[in-house]
Amino acid sequence: MSHTVLPRTPLPRTGPAPAPRGRIGAGFSPVPHRYHLYLRVGCPHSLRITDTLTELGLAHTITATVLGTDHRAAEYTALRLAYEATGHHFDGTLTVPALVDSWSGRVVSDHTPDILDDLRFLAGHPAFRAGA
Repeated sequence: MSHTVLPRTPLPRTGPAPAPRGRIGAGFSPVPHRYHLYLRVGCPHSLRITDTLTELGLAHTITATVLGTDHRAAEYTALRLAYEATGHHFDGTLTVPALVDSWSGRVVSDHTPDILDDLRFLAGHPAFRAGA
C-alpha cells in the first residue's frame, strides 16, 4: 500500500485570530522596564490598570501609551505590529488594555484580569523589585 505525501505548505487561517493570553512568569520573565502597556482614555479597564500601576508603585518601571482617537496615529501602528508579531496574519481587532513585551514586540495579553494579576506578580517579585 502506498502513501501519498502531502506538501507542508502553511494554509491560510480560516478562523479568527486567537486572543493573546500569555502570562508573566510563564513564558515571559519578570524583568524591569521590559513591558509596555497600551491604554485608552475613557476606557474603564484602562483606568483600572492605571490605578493598579500607581498603587503598586510600578508606574516608573512599566511604560504606557495612551491611545487617542486618530486610528492612523503611529501609536496604533505600533500596537498593530505587536499584535501581528503575536499571531501570524493577525486580522483581529486591536484591543486595549494590552500588555506588550518590548523585547519580542509581542502582545503578552489583552485580558484585563490577567494583566492585573501579572502586575501584582511583578510588584511582589524580588528580581523585579530589585531592578526597579
